[in-house]
Amino acid sequence: MGGDRLFHWEYQEPPVERQAFRIVGGRKLNGRVGISGSKNAALKMLAAATLTGERCRFTNVPEIEDVHAMADVLRDLGVVVDHPAPNIYEVAAGDVDWLFVPLEAAAKMRASFILLGPLLTRFGRVIISNPGGDRIGRRPVNLHVDAMRAMGAQIDYRNGYYFASAPGRLRGTAISFPQVTVMGTENAMLAATLAEGTTVIRPAAREPEVDDLIELLQKMGAEVERTDADTIVVHGKRRLRGAEHNVVADRIEAGTFVVAAAITGGDVTIENAPCEHLGSFLDVMAEAGVSVACGRDTIEVRGGAGDYRAQDVATAPYPGLATDLQPPTSVLLSQASGTSNVYESIFEDRLEWLGQLGRLGARVELLDDHHARLHGPAALHGGEVEMGDLRAGASLILAALAADGESLIHGAHHVRRGYENIEGKFLDLGAQIEHVSEDRAANP
Repeated sequence: MGGDRLFHWEYQEPPVERQAFRIVGGRKLNGRVGISGSKNAALKMLAAATLTGERCRFTNVPEIEDVHAMADVLRDLGVVVDHPAPNIYEVAAGDVDWLFVPLEAAAKMRASFILLGPLLTRFGRVIISNPGGDRIGRRPVNLHVDAMRAMGAQIDYRNGYYFASAPGRLRGTAISFPQVTVMGTENAMLAATLAEGTTVIRPAAREPEVDDLIELLQKMGAEVERTDADTIVVHGKRRLRGAEHNVVADRIEAGTFVVAAAITGGDVTIENAPCEHLGSFLDVMAEAGVSVACGRDTIEVRGGAGDYRAQDVATAPYPGLATDLQPPTSVLLSQASGTSNVYESIFEDRLEWLGQLGRLGARVELLDDHHARLHGPAALHGGEVEMGDLRAGASLILAALAADGESLIHGAHHVRRGYENIEGKFLDLGAQIEHVSEDRAANP
């Protein structure tokens, strides 16, 4: 597998163009905005396409940096990835001649580790780097590795890489995760589709993106189903076929725009919105006093800045409040009357970004790694802040849109990882937002 090549290859961090957003706040957002396809679904589907040599076609794929990075990783493996039109990707993994996912891919996005299961089960071996991604906690992948070992894989870890092989086919088994893991569930499920025998995954993640992946796999001929809320059963097949699939809408982006309308006191209709996937989040919004009305595929939001009520919220696996929606929810709660408590149960570092929110005027107490307190309503003002990760970055944009004055938000490349044309969508709603290079930001 080119072991000599592996150890003569030296990773160097590629230069990242420093980008920033300049935002003048205080404008009510009004109009209509469309939600793009789900980042978390699209990345897993691109990986799933390596389970077959036939062509898979995906529509409603978001044009974001993580998708572009995953497409590049697949091309480096020898997979044919075509991009015939915006939001459409076609993948044909007739053969893979380089079963090595390098550190460069892992440093760009943690989701590259989703290739472990499909490459291992179809080709019998893979070398894959320990993943990177957002700095919001340790996010270990030991649960993924343990699931592969339970199915008969031999996996060694050395020099920052997992060396995985499967003598013969992987074997179906009962996989019992000690806790809910979304990508661990997906990796195990993808591996099980071509394994010998039956695999039972429990507790299986219940996120809508997991069910969207199940729907794709069924189109590909896999025998996989959710037999109970927390149980997925897979009967392995010898081979799968190509398929076409439309990626589900991004519920996290939809939630971000709900808060954008509410925090600016605007009136926004969110189209292609998966209302049924946002139950816990919309319950929090309603309890806080946000006017939200769900249609068949729309969410209408009428903001009432200054009239929101404090809430105590806690993140939890689906159907609970998504950890990715905690940052925008926290922005809203900074404008609610009274004291709100935010409990982050998923990632131990995810509340650190609130220090940046405080620089825009929010009154924040970080009580420990998992508990923060917000006192409101706080008078948000312009300032200069730094994005540390994708979801916190989008939430700093929300705060700047509601703030009085001009803000400069550094690290805009984080947001481009997961939001398609975010500044264009905000501009269409009447926001004053400009994407600038760091050089331009320093010398306006």
